[in-house]
Amino acid sequence: MTFQDLKLIPSILKALRDENYTEPTSIQAKSIPLVLNKEDVLGSAQTGTGKTAAFAIPILQHLVNNQQNQNGKRRISTLVITPTRELAIQIGESFSAYGKYTTITNTVIFGGVNQRSQTNVLRQGVDVLIATPGRLIDLMNQGYISLQDVKYFVLDEADRMLDMGFIHDIKKVLAKLPKQRQSLFFSATMPKNILTLSQQILINPKKVSVNPVSSTAETIQQYLYTTNKEDKSKLLLHILEDPKLEQVLLFSRTKHGADRIVRNLRKKKIECAAIHGDKSQNQRQRALKEFKDDKIRVLVATDIAARGIDIDKLRYVINYDIPNEPETYVHRIGRCGRAGEEGTSISICEPEENVYIRDIEKLIKKNIEVVGDNPFPQTDKPMNATEKKALQKEKQRKKQEFFANRNKKRGSQNPGFRRKKR
Repeated sequence: MTFQDLKLIPSILKALRDENYTEPTSIQAKSIPLVLNKEDVLGSAQTGTGKTAAFAIPILQHLVNNQQNQNGKRRISTLVITPTRELAIQIGESFSAYGKYTTITNTVIFGGVNQRSQTNVLRQGVDVLIATPGRLIDLMNQGYISLQDVKYFVLDEADRMLDMGFIHDIKKVLAKLPKQRQSLFFSATMPKNILTLSQQILINPKKVSVNPVSSTAETIQQYLYTTNKEDKSKLLLHILEDPKLEQVLLFSRTKHGADRIVRNLRKKKIECAAIHGDKSQNQRQRALKEFKDDKIRVLVATDIAARGIDIDKLRYVINYDIPNEPETYVHRIGRCGRAGEEGTSISICEPEENVYIRDIEKLIKKNIEVVGDNPFPQTDKPMNATEKKALQKEKQRKKQEFFANRNKKRGSQNPGFRRKKR
């Protein structure tokens, strides 16, 4: 199947050729005809499957076809809500790319920056609004945004939206949307709370499911290094000695950990930057731009900050910390090997994380290949049940010893001290 087979208009087909798009991905081939047919869609697709194009392309076609009925100032006819600033920017770039030969306009709004530039664009009028929930509610309350003309509504990354606590904001937005609209709902996972939310948004939706979260793209080669905690940073430097790793997205479990990795890499003259929740929006955008422009080699990210990062041709992902949720691993390595491209994921595992690797392998139904050529092999064996029990007993003994010594010390300092009876 080609994009021409999807009966897209010439202006969009021309833009897709500019992007070197020839064949639609599975989610695109399934979703685009449904959206063009004005059906509500409930889509389940993991990151990296091309779902932004799956909703942006048909919506653009609807908007072009509807333009002849519009007069005067442009009104918001499409609303896309997404959880993070980075993903919002990415979606805005996609609408601009696919609609470059149309006159459809879009803008992106998000918090963490001055609102003036955003409100100036809104005053001029815009067709497509891509927004994060907090800033959207804020500008609605200030009277800068009206949703009464919205005909197409997209809720993207719904599971992450709920994880980040945006459920109340979403419900406030839903209350302001027209009843007559087309709604598209995308989520990587479909737990009960997500399905309940979708029922409040969609009317007789068509369900589209592609690449469930338990699967990893066949084009991604997965490797595992086992080492000790104190050797992790040295092993990372050893891995980065390979010149093939020209551009690497590296995951850290914590913000402090991300900053520490950056400091260590810079000491070795490796160009890198970190993006996480403590960084300002300008810092995060600058780091991402420098990474895309090949000015820095390693971009260190936490999971929430990395959600929505879309880097064409990214080939390497490193898990410096193994996530304790196996689904997170699938999302992480999905940053590379996107849309059929080849990718490589490298995970660095310390003894305490061995159990996480077992959970991941159980989820993806395959063993991750262990690298034998490892100068810093793992020497600590994971504890069995008896060893864990002995460790717990030793901790309890030390705890009792600590309180006994403390009470003894208090008694010597204050002869009148007596421990109260319970």
